[in-house]
Amino acid sequence: MRRIASHYLIDRGTVTPRPVVTVADDGQILSVEQWERLDSLASTEFYAGAITAGFVNAHCHLELSYLKGAIERGTGFAGFARAIGQVRGGFTPDERQRAMAAADARMWSEGVQAVADIVNDDTSFALKSHSRIRYKSFAEFFGLNNDVASIAPLCRMPHTSATPHSTYSVQDEAMRQVARMAEGEPLSIHFMESPDELQLYGGEGSLAAWYERMGWQCDFLHYSSPAQRLAGSLGREQRLILVHNCCVRREDIELINSHFTHPVAWVICPQSNAYISSLRPAEALLQRDDVMICVGTDSLASNTNLSIIEELKLLHDIPLAESLCWATINGARALGLEREIGSVERGKRPGIVLIEGIETSDGLRLTPDATSRRLI
Repeated sequence: MRRIASHYLIDRGTVTPRPVVTVADDGQILSVEQWERLDSLASTEFYAGAITAGFVNAHCHLELSYLKGAIERGTGFAGFARAIGQVRGGFTPDERQRAMAAADARMWSEGVQAVADIVNDDTSFALKSHSRIRYKSFAEFFGLNNDVASIAPLCRMPHTSATPHSTYSVQDEAMRQVARMAEGEPLSIHFMESPDELQLYGGEGSLAAWYERMGWQCDFLHYSSPAQRLAGSLGREQRLILVHNCCVRREDIELINSHFTHPVAWVICPQSNAYISSLRPAEALLQRDDVMICVGTDSLASNTNLSIIEELKLLHDIPLAESLCWATINGARALGLEREIGSVERGKRPGIVLIEGIETSDGLRLTPDATSRRLI
């Protein structure tokens, strides 16, 4: 058993000063109390800063960790997609495994408790089988054909379900088939990452031009927008994790939230979007619409790290207590794990993370040098 004390506990959007958290040897929270005087903390570990529950990385591509530094910053949406295809064959299986192991170990040490991970092959599952991080894997169907059976072997892997890649890269019947394959599990869909996604539905933009050059036909352009397509193709009970949301509009948010009965998880990946296109997620718009925002890192192909704290540093206009709510309990809800992780509550095993480097003169905010490290 350990007793952990700090200056602050930031949990579920609330800041509690002078916390003392008692944790069993198996990580279960036994009690959450407050200390009165430092000299009363016998047999207690004290850490300067703030403690919080372990983070949930709500969007990652662990298997692409070997591509760190392989793709130039600022290539833009279409350029990044082309670059992935050009460079991904130039690494050995051993290099890929070592890169994934290093990324997994660092995420754990920096406080990541669970990951929503996109998979296109089976290379990450051996590592996941003994990782201390909880992975929910999404076998991604990609391509303007209806061969959804191609992802069936991946869907048989532990803690894995099917998902379509996006609203621009999957035909309509395939979208419906993949949703049926998911059997009540959430779909993790890249959504409104670029203005090209909306422009495609009007026959314009770089995606439309690329498809025309390749002679590819889309059977979903009768929908007026990506949001209309989700509402028209998927059942109301479908659980959704929508990722990126740089170009999402209020009308998209309203339509999707009114159509689907389960709360939709809106994932933002600030560092990845800055790396690829210098676009910023529409977190202010999502925040105003009072939706469930989560935080992801995307992959090391489009990021320099998989650090949740580094993502939160780019959200400098958002109060820290709120952005940490996005990175903990909201991510747990998106994966259906909120009864086990995501908040520091008695009976849960959420992990305990220490955040150091917090500015306290004007509310609690991360300094440029802020870091996170796992305590439990």
